[in-house]
Amino acid sequence: MTAVAFDTLRFVRTLRDKATMSSEQAEVLADAVAEAIQSNLATKSDIEALRLANKVDIEALRLTNRADVAETKVEILKWVLLGAVGLQTLVIIGAVMALTPDLR
Repeated sequence: MTAVAFDTLRFVRTLRDKATMSSEQAEVLADAVAEAIQSNLATKSDIEALRLANKVDIEALRLTNRADVAETKVEILKWVLLGAVGLQTLVIIGAVMALTPDLR
């Protein structure tokens, strides 16, 4: 992360003059606030990097999803064709049996 400007001197002066804190208390508080700001603040570049990473992840999921759908379609077609062949076989056997009186 990049540094964000935080005027600790101005903060210390404000605490000392307006909040009537001692210089030592104001400096300790200013250091704590500055550290908290620097360690937890996301910058525009951090957010942009996360956005791009999310975009790549979403595109990868999209491609995986398309591949899964295509694979499922192939499996469905296999089962439909297998069922059609099986049904045709039964129809042919039934027709042969109906036309041949000796097989009954």
